[in-house]
Amino acid sequence: MEVRLGYKLSEAGVVPNDWEVKQIQEVCGFIVPGRNKPRVFDGCIPWITTPDLKDGGTVRESRSHLKVSLAEAKAVGSKVVPAGSVLMSCVGELGIVALAGCDMVINQQLHAFLPSTAVSAAFLLQALKTQKVYINSVATKTALPYLNKENCNSIPIPVPTMAEQKAIAGALSDVDALIDSLEQLIAKKRDIRQGAMQELLRPKRVWKEKAMGDLLTILHGRSQRGVASSNGRYPILASGGQIGTANRFLYDKPSVLIGRKGTIDQPQYMDKPFWAVDTLFYSAVREPNIPKYMFYQFCLIDWRRHNEASGVPSLNARTIERIQLRTPGPEEQTAIAAVLSDMDAEIAALGARPSIH
Repeated sequence: MEVRLGYKLSEAGVVPNDWEVKQIQEVCGFIVPGRNKPRVFDGCIPWITTPDLKDGGTVRESRSHLKVSLAEAKAVGSKVVPAGSVLMSCVGELGIVALAGCDMVINQQLHAFLPSTAVSAAFLLQALKTQKVYINSVATKTALPYLNKENCNSIPIPVPTMAEQKAIAGALSDVDALIDSLEQLIAKKRDIRQGAMQELLRPKRVWKEKAMGDLLTILHGRSQRGVASSNGRYPILASGGQIGTANRFLYDKPSVLIGRKGTIDQPQYMDKPFWAVDTLFYSAVREPNIPKYMFYQFCLIDWRRHNEASGVPSLNARTIERIQLRTPGPEEQTAIAAVLSDMDAEIAALGARPSIH
């Protein structure tokens, strides 16, 4: 691997030449969590578990608001983790990190690092987020991968000067805040879009009631064997989305797709040629109906209610075609689809902004 002038390749990745790289045990203390869950939750110290962590964030309480007393924590062998410590998930999904925003007690699926004067907690938090590949490589591979104390203590951490640490941590914290605000904006836009869709598609008296089969024909996908190609021009679609490319298409008109088996509640829309696998239905929309409008109608249907299997969820083509809908004429279909498409495009543009991490 070629390294730029002024940088070196280290266990912690490529870092400036004047940075030290140390194992985390050289710059942090370590708190081993208690092995037993408290029996009584009647205190004032938050009881924190992995689901309470938001990667890179600060945690101050559990989602369930569980709290223990100091006496109960001692009774089950748990030490209090002081505010300013860095928490990390060490069982299952490894390497989720968060800053302890207050004194707390953690369960056995978390470990806590106590930064020394050599490293700031904010910088350590960001440094650990860059070490997920290493963390997963040293984990004990079982049904649920886990990290023991030795695994944790061996994690390599770059250690620049404290002034650099504060500058880096501050900049990355600002980036995290920007990303978080963007995610909140996208979530709000999605809620608004859902509300608009429900209102725009709410049946009107003047709309005509028709069976789905009067509006479109449900068609079966086919096996991708013989057409799959890494250099294919056409997407291969399954019930969960695109799974590859094909060298020829199965259908080349705008279509609404829905899972036949497995994922049956995630409608898809395609306006370019595609191949659909045999666990996916696609549709031929009858003129003058508008395919994109029909997609939004599909999005409001409770597909689980039409499941016809006790095991793997399944839909039947004839069942879909018998579903009754009230629909407007093509002009109103076009207008409704245009409004919702614009909202989808805005959400997609927000989600497609380049990642800074």
